[in-house]
Amino acid sequence: MTGSSNNFCADFHLHSTCSDGVLSPSDLVELASQQGVTLMSLTDHDSLEGIEEARAACRARGIGLVPGCEVSTDITDDEVHVLGHFLDPANAELQAFLLRNRDGREDRARSMVRRLNEIGVAVEWERVMAIAGDAAVGRPHIAQALLERGHVSTVAEAFDTYIGRNGPAYSERIKMTPAEAVAFIVKVGGLATFAHPNYTKVAEQILPELIEAGLTGIEVYYRDLDAEAVAGLAALAERHDLIPMGGTDYHGLNNPGERLPGCQ
Repeated sequence: MTGSSNNFCADFHLHSTCSDGVLSPSDLVELASQQGVTLMSLTDHDSLEGIEEARAACRARGIGLVPGCEVSTDITDDEVHVLGHFLDPANAELQAFLLRNRDGREDRARSMVRRLNEIGVAVEWERVMAIAGDAAVGRPHIAQALLERGHVSTVAEAFDTYIGRNGPAYSERIKMTPAEAVAFIVKVGGLATFAHPNYTKVAEQILPELIEAGLTGIEVYYRDLDAEAVAGLAALAERHDLIPMGGTDYHGLNNPGERLPGCQ
C-alpha cells in the first residue's frame, strides 16, 4: 500500500495464521491477488513460519514476495512496532531471536488468562491455545476466547475492557527498545521500518535514535489514515530521508478501520 501505478500495487504489512491473522499464508496471497496486489510482504508477529508457503503461492500467481515480520518493542508508557523486511528465514540468529519472542508471548498470555480468571472472567487456557493453533499465541487469541464466552461483543472491546495496556488483566513481557530492534534487524541483513507511527505519541521525538540505529523506512500509507495524516507523515519521511512505506496491516478480524489488502 505504498501506492499503485498502472498495474503495480504493493502492500508491505500483512498477517496470517502464523501469528494473529485469520487466513493461511496461501489464502492471504490469494486474497491479495484478487485485490490487485503485485508485491507484498508477509509480516507476522515474531514469525517467519509462513514465508515458504506464501512464497510458493506468490510464485504461482506472479506476485513478488518480501519476507518480513513485525516486532513489538517498548518505550515508557507506550509500545512501538518495528517491521523487518528482506529477512532470511534461514538465518539462525534471527530464528533464535524470534523464538525467544514467541516464548515471551506465551508466558504473557498465560499470565493474562490467569488474571482474567482471578477477576471472575472465566477463560480456559486450552481454548486460547486451540484458537491460536500453530501460531504464536497472543492477545488477539485471548480476545477471541473472551468473545466466544460472551464476556465482550467485539475483539476491540476485549482490549479496551480487559487486556489492553491499561486493562485489569494486562501483563507485560520483556521486550527490546525500538532502537535495539532496529539495530538487530539491520544486523541480520534486513531493512527496518517504523510501523504505524500514528499510534505512537512520541513518534517524532524517538525518530533520531531509530535513524541512528539504522532505520530505513516509516509507514506513511496506513489503512485508516486520512489525506492530511498521510501528508504529515510523508513530510516527516522526507525531512529524515526515510522511505515512505505502507500497508494495510490486514488481519481479517473485521476490526474498526480494517481494509482489505491492496491499494484502495
